[in-house]
Amino acid sequence: MSSAPSQSESVELTMDGHDILFPKLPYDMKQRVQGATNNAELQEFVNSATRMRDQMRINGCKDAFGENYDKIRTLAGNIKQHTLDHLDYYIEQFIDNATAAGTNVHYAADAEEANAICKEICQKHNAKLVVKSKSMVTEETNLVHELEAIGVETIETDLGEYILQLDHDAPSHLVTPMIHKNRASVGRAFARELGVEYTDDPGELTKIARRVLRDKYRQADIGMSGGNFMIADSGSVVICTNEGNGRLCTSVPPVHIAYIGIEKMIPSRKHLPVFLKLLSRSAIGSPITVYNHIMTGPKRNAEPDGPQEQHIILIDNGRTEVLKPETREMLRCIRCGACLNSCPVYRKVGGHSYGSVYPGPIGALLTPVFKGLANYKDLPYASSLCGACYEACPVKINIPKYLIQLRSDLIGGKHDKFVDRMFFKMWALSLKKAWTYRLAGKMAGVFLRLRNKGVKNKNPYLNRGWVEKVPGPAAGWTEKRDLVTPPTKDFRSWWDEHQKSKGGK
Repeated sequence: MSSAPSQSESVELTMDGHDILFPKLPYDMKQRVQGATNNAELQEFVNSATRMRDQMRINGCKDAFGENYDKIRTLAGNIKQHTLDHLDYYIEQFIDNATAAGTNVHYAADAEEANAICKEICQKHNAKLVVKSKSMVTEETNLVHELEAIGVETIETDLGEYILQLDHDAPSHLVTPMIHKNRASVGRAFARELGVEYTDDPGELTKIARRVLRDKYRQADIGMSGGNFMIADSGSVVICTNEGNGRLCTSVPPVHIAYIGIEKMIPSRKHLPVFLKLLSRSAIGSPITVYNHIMTGPKRNAEPDGPQEQHIILIDNGRTEVLKPETREMLRCIRCGACLNSCPVYRKVGGHSYGSVYPGPIGALLTPVFKGLANYKDLPYASSLCGACYEACPVKINIPKYLIQLRSDLIGGKHDKFVDRMFFKMWALSLKKAWTYRLAGKMAGVFLRLRNKGVKNKNPYLNRGWVEKVPGPAAGWTEKRDLVTPPTKDFRSWWDEHQKSKGGK
């Protein structure tokens, strides 16, 4: 155990949601990417929503922080990094303080153990109905399916998650889980599953959902939630929502169970405002989430509402493996979704293409580390390395750096294809010397011109055309676009001739 830190370190897819989040391994994302890029509606929904939210983030942070934006990001990143560097200390402090406040704290090494603890609590209370607010960790452990398997009806109360549950679909975004759907699909789901008259009016759809879900809160035996943050020095859980369902799930049922990854820890309440200022602005551009609920134990005798019994399940499920110094920074993530909104790849392929609970750039990091790099070989390459995710991240996770590191690990572990390794080795060799570079360029030019579908031109500098398809590692490029062919004579030849005509060297 580390010592206490010093004062100075202060679209609707045809697949079932279960298959989307828990695909057959090793996972090949090419098939889903193909479907996503050919889906015009998905392209429209995801692209417009993410661009809008990304711009709202930029405007919101600029208005709030001005020139200090980078400083507050650095502060938030340092707080999270400090906590992760001393996580064992802060976990013990949290457990002691939460237990003193009357909370039952459990530690689960993996998803199976976490779900077993939850099911035991449900069976102890003879629970028939559970209402739960949005939680990525419960998606990670496949909790809802397991509770339903033992006869416990489990209702998602976040409106987006509820719609996905009705459609047997899965979240495709960390913050806005049904970003791939429109209001017409919601109307169809409500008409089909709830027996109401079809409408696509947002106000009417909201009324229908409210009418159905309000009774569920009152009838529920157990309320479940995730947790955005845990506060070590008070043993508190912080839940941030915009719909109020989190407050109802945790306050109305007699028992509350919180599923939380161990990385969500922060040292004290004085650090919380930094993250509350960044979380919602980074996610949707608003100054703060509408409901910010700090729970410290079950309700006291003098309190009018709250659970009579509270359980917190601290979940590892691969996180301690990521705590290695070379990857620890990845666990800073506060699940704001800013990296998804800014990512050109996510905008094009959508969240389901990543084949896991965590999509987008942060998912391309976490999923291979959690589930094995050999099982998700495509994800480290699902990035243009443009750096937009790093610029958007409120805790300054250097995502491009780690994607490159994972790519290196893939090659070092020989998890990639032999043909690809040979191709890139030859490419690397061609770049090491001037003559090999020139030779490779000439050979590539000849190859592309042989496949030229364009009109021949007598001028060697204008003899351009298009290649519709190339084989091998470059085949992916021409799946969606044509490749322009180089002219017969390249720039270097033109330059040499130009210099000679001027009498130069």
